[in-house]
Order: sequence, then structure tokens, then C-alpha cells
Amino acid sequence: MNPRFFLKMARIARHPPSKKTILLWIVVVTIALILFGVERWIGWPAWLTVNSHRSGIGI
Repeated sequence: MNPRFFLKMARIARHPPSKKTILLWIVVVTIALILFGVERWIGWPAWLTVNSHRSGIGI
């Protein structure tokens, strides 16, 4: 492991994040998991697909 990782862990142990910060991270991770689940089971909507204008290249 990188020594910076241990320094970061020591800093977090001495000064733990606030409850607001922890709640924010939980909300962000939850939203990401919900989006992943919707994309996985329902599928990616066609209107969000980027159309490639590279015709003839073979991609």
C-alpha cells in the first residue's frame, strides 16, 4: 500500500467527517446504484445514445 493511504486513514481517524458529509456520500452512492440498476434491467434509452457521424471507417 501507498504510504499516503495510511496518512489519509490517520487523518480521517483523527478528524472524522461530519454526519452531513456521510449522508451526502450515501445519497450520491444510492443515486448511482439506482441509475445503474435502471440501465441494467430496463435498458439504455435510445434518445441518450450518441450517433456516430463516422460512416465508412468500419467502426
